[in-house]
Formats: sequence, structure tokens, C-alpha cells
Amino acid sequence: MNDTQLGFGIDIGGSGMKAAIVDLTTGELASDRFRIDTPQPATPDAMAEVLCELIAHHEWSGPLGVAFPAVVRQGVVGSAANIDKSWIDVDADALFSAASGCDVHMLNDADAAGIAEMQFGVGALADGSPRPGVVMMLTFGTGIGSGLFVDGVLVPNTELGHLELDGYDAESKASAKAREREELSWKDWASRVEHYLSHVEALFSPDLFIVGGGASKKPDKWLPYIDIATPVLPAEMANNSGIVGAALAAHDRP
Repeated sequence: MNDTQLGFGIDIGGSGMKAAIVDLTTGELASDRFRIDTPQPATPDAMAEVLCELIAHHEWSGPLGVAFPAVVRQGVVGSAANIDKSWIDVDADALFSAASGCDVHMLNDADAAGIAEMQFGVGALADGSPRPGVVMMLTFGTGIGSGLFVDGVLVPNTELGHLELDGYDAESKASAKAREREELSWKDWASRVEHYLSHVEALFSPDLFIVGGGASKKPDKWLPYIDIATPVLPAEMANNSGIVGAALAAHDRP
């Protein structure tokens, strides 16, 4: 382990907060993935307490990254579509750093997932370098998260799940949660996803779509129904992507 570079990542979701130590040279977890239910209501102070529990469980004391389901600019939360509204304008970097005694770096959760995929997953070439061109990471879960990369460089906080499509917020019709809520078949849901992807395709002309989130665990159920010009590949990092990407982002922070 002497030559292993380690980092620490936390992935915050609507139902759970997960954390692990990460081997930054391979993208593998170097510890157990420990999960605690997200507190309800998920206020800043309540979540700070859980964050400290996650850190204490792993006995971590260095810098760490946190993947968060919101726009995050320089550590400050700028949206709250799927989290408690009390987060708006909170300096989460400062709050979590003060609570934990660690140097905490926050970023959008889909951006974190994309970072992991571009370094260790389907977005990486055989030599480990990121795929060139425009790559779009889209996560289908409670909402639709997006991570945009241009020649491997992240364009943060794109929030393309909130594009207006047919008069609706796109994620309200095409997220994994919408499929479950409306009890759609995989084929019917795939039709909505294709419609959404075609819209994003027309706006950004990407070279590749990477699809992640809960729906990426069963790509055979719906990807065969997607027919667009841009290649669409399922994410490879699965449930670890947010943790790994957050750890990488914290380590690579200037």
C-alpha cells in the first residue's frame, strides 16, 4: 500500500449518504462502502452530522470530496431541485470543513460521476486518457443529472435534466423516478429517453453519451430501444462513480 495514492469520497443522495476510501491510481475502493440514511429533513446541519459520522467510521483525516445533487459554485450551493430548500446559498465547503476538521470540496453529483467515468470507466481510452471531443454524462435517477466534458475537461453545473421539453421539465418525464411513478414499461420509458437524448443531441452535437444512474444497471432492458445518431454507452463505475469522482476532484483541486 506504500505506493498507493488514497483519497476519500462521499456521495450524497436523497435516500442515503455513502462514503469510502478510494485508490486514486485504479479507481477501486480501498475500504468498505459505508452508508447512512440521509436525514429527513435533509438540512445543512443535519447532513453535516452524518458527514462527520462517515468520516469517523473510516478514520479519515485528509482532504475529501463530496458529490452533491445540486449546482455547486466554489463550494456554494446554488439550486435545490431534489434537496431541502434550506441549502440555497449555503457555503457547503465552509460548513462541512468546519464541522469535520477536514478540507472538504463539494461538486455536483453528475459531474463527479462523469469525472470517474472519464478516468476509469467507459469515458477513458485504453491508455487511461479521457476520450476526446464532446462527451455527455447523463444520470437517470430521481432526476436527470448531467456532466459535460470537452476533450476531457469538465464544464460544471450544466443541469441539463431541467431543459424544457414539450412544455415540461425534462426530468419530470424521462427520469428513472418517472418510469417508476407512472409504472411505464422499459420500452415506453426508453421512448421518452430517446426523445430527450435527441433534444440534447441537437443542442450539443456530442461525440458520446454515457448513461448512468440506477437505470444503467439494466442497460439490456432499454438501451436496445434507443436509436439516435450519437453513440450511447452504459456507465461502468455503477454505484461507486460519485464516491470515486468526488475523491478525484478533491485530490486534483488546485
